[in-house]
Amino acid sequence: MSGVKARKAGSCFARNDKGGGTKVTGHPRRAMSHEHEKEAAARASLQFIQDGQVVGLGTGSTAAYFIKLLAERVRDGLRIHGIPTSARSQQLAISLGIPLTTLDECQEIAVTVDGADEVDPKLRLIKGGGGALLREKIVASATKQLVIVADLSKQVQVLGKFPLPVEVIPFAQVLVAKRITALGAEVRLRTEAGGKPFVTDEQHHILDCRFGAIPDPETLARELSDMPGVVEHGLFIGMASIALFAKGGEIVEWRR
Repeated sequence: MSGVKARKAGSCFARNDKGGGTKVTGHPRRAMSHEHEKEAAARASLQFIQDGQVVGLGTGSTAAYFIKLLAERVRDGLRIHGIPTSARSQQLAISLGIPLTTLDECQEIAVTVDGADEVDPKLRLIKGGGGALLREKIVASATKQLVIVADLSKQVQVLGKFPLPVEVIPFAQVLVAKRITALGAEVRLRTEAGGKPFVTDEQHHILDCRFGAIPDPETLARELSDMPGVVEHGLFIGMASIALFAKGGEIVEWRR
């Protein structure tokens, strides 16, 4: 297996080199829980964070490990500013003492570390299981290096086992659901435990769309984006630079 190590970024907005390939590092495989694997992947992503950077802070259980580990580095003297992808990540970062900034103040992000619900070999992603796909995609679009961290269960050969989240305005959700159903998906409105619709940070609803295998994510992404009432969808294509998967005691690295 081969890979290309990231070149050190010298400033807040320096770009890292990209390469192709897969790399495995770490110790021989040993039994490890999913939670420990998430933490291990998050810890491995710290190698891409340099002093003076603006860092995107992802959302979800694996991203939360990254935020906690990053806070330890900040307490040790690392100087960064974070841009959170959700209210939950913002609250966590503030509670841990990570200095924050906003897209109003900085429109270029050096590195974002985030999780994913699925990752295929071309580093195409399904995201949005945590309900933060809109802000996650906005932050990813402003990021020079998007690093995805996950346990090995998130690796897939073809996207679609995980239902695709589609964020919609409530006014249009029935119409959009009908149109997505016509594309071949089983569509369900995401709800809270009490049965009320899940509401995103931007006050939208989410349709979880089970397509099964998605052999052509690019075409589906365009079809969804063209639907009036769709705010955003969870297909992240051409955005991720690196994916780090914890596999027992190893870190498997995929690069685009």
